[in-house]
Amino acid sequence: MKNVLVIGVGPHARRSHLPALAAGQRDGLVGTICGVDILGAATVLTVFDSDDGPRDLPVTPIEPFPAGEHTLPDAVRHTLDALVARRSIDAVVVATEPAFHMVYARWALERGLTILLDKPLGVRANASTDPAQAGAILTDVDDLLTRYDRARRHHPGVMVSVQSQRRYHPAFWALRDLIAEIAEATGCPVTSVQSFHSDGQWRLPDELLDLDYHGYGRGYGKCAHSGYHFFDIIPWLLAAGDASGKMADAVRVHAEVTRPADLLAQLGVADYERLFDGFAARNRYTEAELRAGLHGFGEVDAGISMAFTSAGRTLTLATLNLFHNGFSQRGNLAPAAALYKGNGRVRQETHIIQQGPFQALHLHSLQTLEDGFAGERYAVGGDQHIEVHVFRNNRFRPDWKPYTRLGRDDLTTTADGHLATPTQQSSRRRSMHEFLLYLNGRRDRHQMCSDLTTHRTAAALMAGTYLSMAHRFSGASPEATLSLAPMLAALPAQVRGREVIVR
Repeated sequence: MKNVLVIGVGPHARRSHLPALAAGQRDGLVGTICGVDILGAATVLTVFDSDDGPRDLPVTPIEPFPAGEHTLPDAVRHTLDALVARRSIDAVVVATEPAFHMVYARWALERGLTILLDKPLGVRANASTDPAQAGAILTDVDDLLTRYDRARRHHPGVMVSVQSQRRYHPAFWALRDLIAEIAEATGCPVTSVQSFHSDGQWRLPDELLDLDYHGYGRGYGKCAHSGYHFFDIIPWLLAAGDASGKMADAVRVHAEVTRPADLLAQLGVADYERLFDGFAARNRYTEAELRAGLHGFGEVDAGISMAFTSAGRTLTLATLNLFHNGFSQRGNLAPAAALYKGNGRVRQETHIIQQGPFQALHLHSLQTLEDGFAGERYAVGGDQHIEVHVFRNNRFRPDWKPYTRLGRDDLTTTADGHLATPTQQSSRRRSMHEFLLYLNGRRDRHQMCSDLTTHRTAAALMAGTYLSMAHRFSGASPEATLSLAPMLAALPAQVRGREVIVR
């Protein structure tokens, strides 16, 4: 059994990583688990809920240090090195604020440790306002890929897996299978993708200044948190059409965003005073003070247009709409203590995929919060809703069904001997389980769904989106063009195109 160090034990780690690691202990895949976090962010024994009830995690405090450091401060490095030696650590889970992902991943690779890296791969402070910082998102990833290659030469078993759970979701497995089938039959790649995701977490204007969450005050936001899943899943779905032989070598990106100061144009201080009794007494800021204080904050919502091109010709048009300030079920003035899942946060997500004249796929997950919903939880409006609609041109191929609906039961399958249900929580568990199988020699490198080397296009899309934001903020043209060719050249042959998915 392998011993695991969790770097960063905040709300996400306590909800996702730690219960999954505890399940790994139960299955005989994990030995000891310990954590580190910055001084004051966690208790020495941090409590989390596992499948078997509350558990304690021993946590070692480290001194805070600024984001953007290329190497760890000596004191932090010595603390981590001592933990690795004393606890016989084999692998690390990096679950910190995204701006710190890179520095911890570099440290771990230098020591030959296998890594589960939380999304996104990394981000830079002020990425939405400074083009140099936006571009550095991709150069940081390229540097990490180089270090990964070097580490594998000295430690052949080293793996960096990225937790991007939609790659582990049965509904997205179904989409890839359907896309690949049509690509093989017709030679047509994916020609259009329209993706939408809303977190539905309503933040009041004074809370945007007073409550640190999602990195707004550090000059980035939605696109560097849950948004990364969609920068990843779009090229992952496009790759299912590689059987057509038609692949993009570049992408043009144009982003329009709503920043916290823009939210005041939608609902201003006077509106909130009318909507919430007690807001006027609580709020410490005038509208002018809010606008000044929120200047330069990162994006809350983003509308992103992308064109994937080959030799200058457009293969695929994609639109990605990412909203943090969408439909919410918050109704109270006081913010929830747990911002990660509080303030009425409710997920709604759709993907519409066209494959020329041959196929259209619609994935919908239209949820509300469980409390107060009287309907079936797997139906539209239920907290576990998911369905896929498949349309095919049966006038061209009479053996194709013109319409098929795939519901929860159709999308539920098995993976590695476990039930694979079409939920985000279950998919996150599969990501961790795959990582632990690899650690224990029960999964081959080329069977891994989310190796770091397959994430460069996602990093390019994220960097391009922030470049577009930063260009507009600085008064330049908001379009960004990035080459995808370095990714294709860097990948080993067996992971180009359609990765192996082991279920």
